[in-house]
Amino acid sequence: MTWIPSRDLYGIIPTLLGTLIVSTGAIIIAILIGVPTAIYLAEFAPFWLRNILKSTIEVIVGIPSIVIGFFGIMVIIPFIRTNLGGGDGSILAGWIVLAFMTLPNIITLTEDSMRAVPDSLRKGSLALGATKWQTIRNVIIPNASSGIRTSIILSIGKALGETMAVLMVVGNPEVPGIPSFILDKVRVLTSTIALEFSYVEWGSNHQHALFALGIILFLIVSPLNFIATFMIRGENHE
Repeated sequence: MTWIPSRDLYGIIPTLLGTLIVSTGAIIIAILIGVPTAIYLAEFAPFWLRNILKSTIEVIVGIPSIVIGFFGIMVIIPFIRTNLGGGDGSILAGWIVLAFMTLPNIITLTEDSMRAVPDSLRKGSLALGATKWQTIRNVIIPNASSGIRTSIILSIGKALGETMAVLMVVGNPEVPGIPSFILDKVRVLTSTIALEFSYVEWGSNHQHALFALGIILFLIVSPLNFIATFMIRGENHE
């Protein structure tokens, strides 16, 4: 439960819980924003508007994470501090930054999956008397569910593995603890490795502990990537 390298204590639980809390909250926010946005783009937006919005969303992918982290430091953290309290970083700031970074994956893959549903299914549903929303809920989303799940899984992997932007906004307390509120500072696996690897003594228990953090992160993210790849191949096969 305690991570204090100077005392040769390397408890991973607070850091692991911090990683899961930050990643889970960010993914929930991204899903709540991304899936409705994808539905609008696929089923309601006019052609010209869809092209503009998709191009804008895809540009986000090319923004370096350190730039997004800098935006978080200069805009998001001061806004949270002024309106909600808190210090120089928090779980909430991590949620907002990671949600912004994972939104393009969810929106793009979900929208592509929904547009790949054959028009014959849409027309058949409407011909049977279903409304537009009933068709989306009962026909389009179930048929696009594989792509939607894939987008969420890939976004979870991205959220877990992100380093620079998260490092800049979550606070990184010197002694990680289990957070109790969204304005608390927190440490995640990636930020712990990035912060401490620069001064770790080679061959020490501290170095081995940091490598162990990297292995644990790898063991968490790799299965997600395998699952996403399997689902994409299965969808293409169908």
